Amino acid sequence: MVAEVTDPAAGPRIASLVPSLTETLVELGLRPWLVARTGFCTQPRDALRDVPKVGGTKDVDLARLRRLAPTHVIVNVDENRLDTVEALRAFIPRVMVTHPCTPHDNLGLLDLLGNEFAALPGVAARLRHWRAELLKALAPFERAPGDSSATAARAPVRRVLYLIWREPWMTVARDTYISRLLALAGWQTLPDLEGGPRGAARYPVVAGDEPWLDAVDEVLLSSEPYPFTAAHIAHAQRLVPHARVLRVDGQALSWYGVRAVAGLRYLQQLARGDSAGAP
Repeated sequence: MVAEVTDPAAGPRIASLVPSLTETLVELGLRPWLVARTGFCTQPRDALRDVPKVGGTKDVDLARLRRLAPTHVIVNVDENRLDTVEALRAFIPRVMVTHPCTPHDNLGLLDLLGNEFAALPGVAARLRHWRAELLKALAPFERAPGDSSATAARAPVRRVLYLIWREPWMTVARDTYISRLLALAGWQTLPDLEGGPRGAARYPVVAGDEPWLDAVDEVLLSSEPYPFTAAHIAHAQRLVPHARVLRVDGQALSWYGVRAVAGLRYLQQLARGDSAGAP
């Protein structure tokens, strides 16, 4: 279903500097008002071909973005630099800062977008649809009174090292979206630390000699931001020789917004031991 738009120029001019939220905007029917994206905002590909690029998530071309005259820009605490966000405030009327840290935060994210854009044609109906889909996807992980079958009711069954980069190896802190998503299935990420509200500590470096590596049951190689392939399995195995190494879909496990629905379903597959959806 495509929203009918009689005059997009009369509405907001939206710039999105977050790949998963660019995808979410399109799915909510907001493509006619999208005037800028980063080079990493590639999904859905066909819908974004004609949307101007303004650099990357970490190196935004501010001069080009200013020329596109957005009224709204959507940014993220982890994806975008703080100095970039501060510079945007000087020439964009509405800077929308997002920071979902748990899968449930996607509901608040939809509320944030709804508060700004629900009056546009077709958007309110799509917001209702995706909220319902999110609630359905979250339901298997919710613990109901007396229900021992819910995924969230299980004791942790795996201690995992989730790798997002190599040279150096980098992983995720316990207070990141990825770690809290995995926790829904009873998976504990190691190391046992929180990275705080922002900054590099949220994605710590792994030297390879940490004592806690002995406790890792499985190593998960994410398909992004580092494009781990089957060729990297042996490298990860040398890092943690006793653990099983599995490649996983990084977009499914780290993208929020509407992609969280597929991510939660993918997590269910992994929790059942079904790695058919791995890249």
